[in-house]
Order: sequence, then structure tokens, then C-alpha cells
Amino acid sequence: MLNKKSFSLIELIVVVIIIGILAALALPGFGTSKERVLDKEAKANLALIQAAEKIYKMESSFYYPSSGSTSVIADINTYLRVSLPTSALSWTYTVSTSQATASRLPSSSRVWTLTFTGVGSDEPSCTGTACP
Repeated sequence: MLNKKSFSLIELIVVVIIIGILAALALPGFGTSKERVLDKEAKANLALIQAAEKIYKMESSFYYPSSGSTSVIADINTYLRVSLPTSALSWTYTVSTSQATASRLPSSSRVWTLTFTGVGSDEPSCTGTACP
């Protein structure tokens, strides 16, 4: 006589239900964690742009660009000698003569702004409907 030990259908269903409950509890926390990480990415890149702008001003006696603004990542990387991601799927960056902004893609529901003229705070400020 063979002794076959296996799981019953009821035991398998109970395990699947428990895994489903645990996944349902973890998913909302994952979404907020992901948003916090994306915010930190934007803040770090804006701080990098701010430092690069200070160096650029010391070398050229004016901030980049000399007038107006640019959102072409390749130009920002070249002139400020930074390495912003060129295939950024989460943020688009704009640099003007007095500030840098990071806008959340695809809907721009969150915009981080950092002013680097020496006036005001060195901490980025957030505007938009999805700000923390």
C-alpha cells in the first residue's frame, strides 16, 4: 500500500486567500513608498543642478541659461556638466536663470521648485495637487 501525502484542495485555497490578503495590505504602502522615492529623486537632482549652477556662475559670471529657460536635458547635462537621466520616465526638468523645476510626468500633478539665486531657502518647495 502506498502512502501518498498531499495537500487537500481546502488547504490550498486557504493559503491562496492568505497570500491575497497579505498582498492587499502591502500594495497601498508600496504606492506611497514609490512616491516618496520619486520625490527624493527630484530633490536630489535639483540640488545637483543648484550646485552645478553655482559653479557655472563662478566660471561665466551668470547662471545658465543666460536668458529664458531650457528643458532640453541634453543641453542641461552638457552646459552644467551634470548627468541627469535622459530617459527619465518620472520627471521633466526645466532650468531658468533663477530656478530649477522638476515636473512630475505624465500629468505634472507635482512640481518641485528650487531657487538658486541666493535669496530664499535652499530647500525645494512643492506645488500641485499631489504634494506630500
